[in-house]
Amino acid sequence: MDKSDKIIVGISIGDLNGIGLEVILKTFEDKRMLDFCTPVLFGSTKVVSYHKKALKIETLVQGINSLDQINHNKINVLNLWKEDISIELGQATKESGSYAAKSLEAAVVSLREKKIDVLLTAPINKETIQSDTFNFPGHTEYLEDKLDGKSLMILMTDKLRIGLITGHIPISKVSTSITPSLIKDKVETMYTSLVQDFGINKPKIAVLGLNPHCGDNGVIGNEDDEIILPTINEIKESGKLVFGPYAADGFFGSETYKQFDGVLATYHDQGLAPFKALSFGNGVNYTAGLSEIRTSPDHGTGFDIAGKNLANPSSFKEALFTGIEIFKTRSDYKKLVKNPLLVKK
Repeated sequence: MDKSDKIIVGISIGDLNGIGLEVILKTFEDKRMLDFCTPVLFGSTKVVSYHKKALKIETLVQGINSLDQINHNKINVLNLWKEDISIELGQATKESGSYAAKSLEAAVVSLREKKIDVLLTAPINKETIQSDTFNFPGHTEYLEDKLDGKSLMILMTDKLRIGLITGHIPISKVSTSITPSLIKDKVETMYTSLVQDFGINKPKIAVLGLNPHCGDNGVIGNEDDEIILPTINEIKESGKLVFGPYAADGFFGSETYKQFDGVLATYHDQGLAPFKALSFGNGVNYTAGLSEIRTSPDHGTGFDIAGKNLANPSSFKEALFTGIEIFKTRSDYKKLVKNPLLVKK
């Protein structure tokens, strides 16, 4: 492979006081990782050096001041700032949040300008990152604002993909937020992603019910019978293989999820609680539906173990490989649909 053809993975370093840089450095301890991609960390060599020293990790990095200086045989650190920063491992500080935002903002600009191919985000603290320029519940909403498309948060492993119909909103607003229009949008986004990002020709999608036992025919709520079921039936008429609603407890307890290519949960914890119980440490957060590709590990900042050399890089590695694979699959799909001779009539 020509080094200039390698997939460039831009990495936002997350909260400076968390485990983000630890899992990044541990991921690239094995030099063979550079066979798969060219990593570019958006941050500062001073910050990286501090973490290397604190953790006694010897991963070699190279500082650059412009993306034109990328070395495809090295772990590149794009210096976004030169000043010294007070790092307090394990502490949530406004300063660490502001520099996490600087890293993310610069990486997203480069992603939008096609200077990097994939964005891999280390965890942020959703409270300390808030500012006049970052007023979003999390990465997903920020990326939707900065990139083209409608986002869908998908937590995934090689055997399970769970998308969220509603994301980072209070539980009190979930039932009023779930409309036929929203369900259709999320099904369409998941369907398109399964086809173009995962190469699944005729994906099967399950939709979970909102209420316990899907409302028990109106005894525990009417949303499943009056909103979700009719919408699923309407979507089916278009030829998509969409099924449900399914009661979430039985759906996961009986392993029915294994029969589907994708699952849509109605709210955050309905999908993420079983996902993390089944897959924590090996899962990947993928933002589907956008013009560019972003993945992240399935864990948070890990303040309780920051600086102790205890963080497991498995999820970060999975997020790296997933981003690379999705980039390749989506690139192949774009080539296919551009050539009318290859598209089946």
